[in-house]
Amino acid sequence: MSLNPQAGRAAARAAEHGAIAGLAAATSRIASHGRAGDAAAARAVFDAMPRRDAVAWNAMLTAYARAGQPRAALALFAGMGTLDAFSITAALSAAAALRSPGAGAQLHARLLRIGLRAPLPVGNALVAMYARCARADDAARAFREMRDRNALSWCSLLHAYVASGRMALARELFDEMPAGSISSVAWNTLLTGYSRGGNAKQCLLLFNEMRVSGLSCDDATLCILIDACTELRYPSTGVAVHKIVVQSGWNAIPEVNNSLISFYSKFSLLDQAVKIFESMESRTVVSWNSLIDAYTRLGHIEQAAALFQSAPETNDISWTSMIGGFARNGYADEALALFVKMLAHKHIRPDDFTFGAVLHACATAASLASGRMIHACAFQSGFASYLYVANSLMDMYAKCGDVEAAGNVFHAILQKDSVSWNTMLFGFAINGWAKEAFTVYERMLSHDVCPDEVTFTGLLTACSHSGLLEQGRTYFESMVSVHGLKPTPEHLACILDMYARSGNIAKAIEMLDQYSETVHTHSSDMRESLLSAYSSVDLDARIGRKVGSRMVSTEPVRDTGYVVLSNLLCATGQWKEAEGVRRAMAEHGVKKSPGCSWIHVKGAAKVFASGGQELDPSDRICDIIQLLDEEMRNTMCCGA
Repeated sequence: MSLNPQAGRAAARAAEHGAIAGLAAATSRIASHGRAGDAAAARAVFDAMPRRDAVAWNAMLTAYARAGQPRAALALFAGMGTLDAFSITAALSAAAALRSPGAGAQLHARLLRIGLRAPLPVGNALVAMYARCARADDAARAFREMRDRNALSWCSLLHAYVASGRMALARELFDEMPAGSISSVAWNTLLTGYSRGGNAKQCLLLFNEMRVSGLSCDDATLCILIDACTELRYPSTGVAVHKIVVQSGWNAIPEVNNSLISFYSKFSLLDQAVKIFESMESRTVVSWNSLIDAYTRLGHIEQAAALFQSAPETNDISWTSMIGGFARNGYADEALALFVKMLAHKHIRPDDFTFGAVLHACATAASLASGRMIHACAFQSGFASYLYVANSLMDMYAKCGDVEAAGNVFHAILQKDSVSWNTMLFGFAINGWAKEAFTVYERMLSHDVCPDEVTFTGLLTACSHSGLLEQGRTYFESMVSVHGLKPTPEHLACILDMYARSGNIAKAIEMLDQYSETVHTHSSDMRESLLSAYSSVDLDARIGRKVGSRMVSTEPVRDTGYVVLSNLLCATGQWKEAEGVRRAMAEHGVKKSPGCSWIHVKGAAKVFASGGQELDPSDRICDIIQLLDEEMRNTMCCGA
């Protein structure tokens, strides 16, 4: 029996209509899941579709973009058959998010082959991709190839120059921009370049140009300005910007207040930072992190810990800031304990900066066992190969005395930076391996790595610890005459120590006076180092008294000058004068800081302070000391 041809065509049209409706419905569900950020659900719908059109593919690309999965977006794009301007633009955005110039170049070549270079959105996406990858020359080439341009095109190329640090070209392009293309985005992009480059003065001059042009600043502009002001020597300019914030009504924006908190904490104006924090109606996790960081950097570790505990929300930066704060302020055990808690957290995981912070804690406490444990954790989580972590591992091992382990980490780094070389050199230096430190320096030069101030501090430290005065003088002269570096207080301290150890105190005093402006705020520390390096036999009492007296007059509330001067006078038999120094110390209310030492027992640090009585009652230490005392007395009696 044959079907009616007309009925057959109707059935076909109905089937086709149903398929189209099903395709549209599925695409709509993909878009809906994408807007919700659920890329997995969107992909499940996509995979279940019997057939897909370009709209469905583009909806899936958009879902991956919204979910922050650029790798998945590029993988999906690679399987597409027919491409259009939308899909190419989405793929270029994914390459930009990954900062992958290789993937971007492949997409560039592909769009040239299929003739999709002309549309304005594609050209803008191409320039923006190269800008995100800091490939200024490629961005400029793509920009020149565009037949049509708009404000976004110009701003993208401007961003490329700024991201590449080519500020002269950025300013030149900015001046060439058509009047209609110079928006607040363009001004902010150029301002960011000057701010990040440490050129706060130029940043402020540009801001004045912006105001003269009649364009109003926005919250992004003010954040950039505040950040630039943190690089200035004095806070007055930043305070003036704060007034502009209030006058323009941007003081209710959390991002602006967060920048202000960081600014005031940088200048140790903690009361102002707290005042801003407490006045905020809406606080973000960055707000809490900014104040936590302020407390830790200014040494208020208890307040920082209390704020951390009371924060309604924390992230990996919160934990890292707190761990780093503990480490910097001498609370190594607390830093390690908090790191262990972080490992047990369900949603927050340590990153490379976290490992760097906790390794610093291990280094300051000279806890090799803990450092090895952290190394194992970093290796297991894949962060041991990160350059920042590897450099921190070297520092930890060197300060814990395991120079061989530090060397193993150093040799495993494929692409070493100046920090890597300096850390290894310094590690050898502080452990008395002068010859090895010099070898690292020679290898550093052969790899065309330019030595800096830290490099020469390490070399001079090696010479100082090994008594190599002549070689130290050679390095010092090379630093100044060959490499054009100005001596820092650290360099001078090493040179003074070398002269002191060789018994040439007159030359050391001469050098201290020669560089008096350089040492200014560190002069007391250097004089302390100078005096302590001499034995009472070698020390010239007249010069020693002069140096010690200057230390006391410079810092009358610090114990070091009094103690060193008193010990010197006692060593030369001047008991009355020494008593006078002790009396002056008491009159100024200065007490001698007790010495301390520590050992690690079963993973815990036991600290012993001079004159301290706070011993662990579970350890029966007093009983053992008493027993030893009795045994020694019995032995002496029997011997008598």
